[in-house]
Amino acid sequence: MLTIHTADLLVPGGGRPSLPGGAVLVEGRQIAAVEVYDDLVAAHPSARVRRWPGVLTPGLVNPHGPELLEQAYHPDPREDLGDEPLTGEALASLAMTDARWGASARRGVQRLLSQGTVAVAGPLHRPAVIDAVHRSGLTIQAVPPPLVPGEDATFAVFDTTECVATVIRGRLLHRRR
Repeated sequence: MLTIHTADLLVPGGGRPSLPGGAVLVEGRQIAAVEVYDDLVAAHPSARVRRWPGVLTPGLVNPHGPELLEQAYHPDPREDLGDEPLTGEALASLAMTDARWGASARRGVQRLLSQGTVAVAGPLHRPAVIDAVHRSGLTIQAVPPPLVPGEDATFAVFDTTECVATVIRGRLLHRRR
């Protein structure tokens, strides 16, 4: 299925100029075209359209992957441990198993996706954390690829200061409610 994602401004990255009223045509996991919205709609009238406010961009790389996912515990909301990640003595007091690290990493990844993160810098060492990162669609790399045809359809949309949507390999993984 073809989907056109459009925003007020498209910033494709890779040194390419910004495109007001730009859009990305997504086919499966890949970007099929990056053009002005009106041109894409005219060429693909049956494509589903997702309109977003703000700026559509390649997304963010969080340089603190190991610290956020392997050196912090993201509590389950059913636990009486608060809403913020636990580190230091609070983390040391928990009985951390591989399963608990994996569950924590999945919750941490959800936080990252809600911030427009599409990749984390590594290296990561815990197998349960690496598995959670890969299953989510996040990658472990230093720079996200620019928005060009043939690349993975991986990007984020920001409206002023918050992330509106995060798409990784064509899948909408976060949408502001």
